[in-house]
Amino acid sequence: MTQTKSITEINAKIKSGQAVVLTAEEVSRLAEECSPKEILRKVDVVTTGTFGPMCSSGIFINFGHPNPPIRMQKIFLNNVEAYAGIAAVDAYLGATQLSTTQPKYGGGHVIEELIAGKDIRLRAYSDGTDCYPRTEIDTLINRDSVNEIFMFNPRNAYQNYPAATNSGKRTIYTYMGTLRPHCANVNYSTSGELSPLLNDPDLRTIGIGTRIFLCGAQGYIAWSGTQFRRGGPVNDFGLPLQNDATLAVIGNCKEMNNRYLKGVFYNGYGASLFIGLGIPIPVLDEDIARRVSVSNRQIETIIRDYGQVEKPEIGRVNYAELQSGSIRLRGKRANTVSMASLSRAREVAEKLKAQIKAGQFFLSTMVQPLPQESSIQSLTVNI
Repeated sequence: MTQTKSITEINAKIKSGQAVVLTAEEVSRLAEECSPKEILRKVDVVTTGTFGPMCSSGIFINFGHPNPPIRMQKIFLNNVEAYAGIAAVDAYLGATQLSTTQPKYGGGHVIEELIAGKDIRLRAYSDGTDCYPRTEIDTLINRDSVNEIFMFNPRNAYQNYPAATNSGKRTIYTYMGTLRPHCANVNYSTSGELSPLLNDPDLRTIGIGTRIFLCGAQGYIAWSGTQFRRGGPVNDFGLPLQNDATLAVIGNCKEMNNRYLKGVFYNGYGASLFIGLGIPIPVLDEDIARRVSVSNRQIETIIRDYGQVEKPEIGRVNYAELQSGSIRLRGKRANTVSMASLSRAREVAEKLKAQIKAGQFFLSTMVQPLPQESSIQSLTVNI
């Protein structure tokens, strides 16, 4: 008889303190000696982690009403504009929005400082109405003074992401960092065998309603992320070679820890926000046990040439090679640089593991699976 487990059974073991929890790196090492059947018997949960730039991130804030009240039409937080077209005192601040006064500062920095408990200058303007007569406000807010502040990120945790290089004759500055000419370096931004969606590539346990670790808080997968794609090219291990699935996620900023997010600025590109995200994978059967055993040697990604407008594919590499510090590309040695923090991704996976073992984090059953077939469209330009 084929052995299986259920999330209910695993949660009962978590509650009793008997669950066996390993990080994805630990189970990859275990797989060198144990079969998937043995891993299924020995391990209940595998924790994953990533900590990297995720531009499609931001926060919703409800500031509360002043007296007299105002319907905010233009909003600035530390001189970074937030979107005000929601309701009277609601706003959305995106991670990539830039300061109107301060170079190399943007929405990601405001979000980090707000979650760290710092005071943020709020300026808002309005035409004024009978029910909202105030026309401007200039005050300080912080995470405790506002009514609600929650993170909603439309696109996080790419399943995989192509590495980047530059075959051109000049240095270029991109969201994948600085790329030196003549393919001198290759930058990448995925945590390899720790990466959440690479440990469940078929999304069997990851769906809408899945509880996740999000910037130190317990958050949830709210929907499939923007630019979500299924059915792209895979390698011999059935793993995607490029972007594929993404996640829209949500969590309470008042419960977050600024250690697990970081506002950044890339020269020649702009502002972004590092997000620490981890997903627990319940080991329900031998297939999942095999999937979570994946190693960096088995995970590959394509290399794209950002020196050309079309960004063509010019190579393929695995994550063991990328994490070694250099690879051979076009007959010569190229340095490899991670845009994400592998050490902080490990910390996310370890933190999630500790929370589960302590009975502070229980697994959830998805309420709806993510799409199994999907494609993305290119924008048609008419002028």
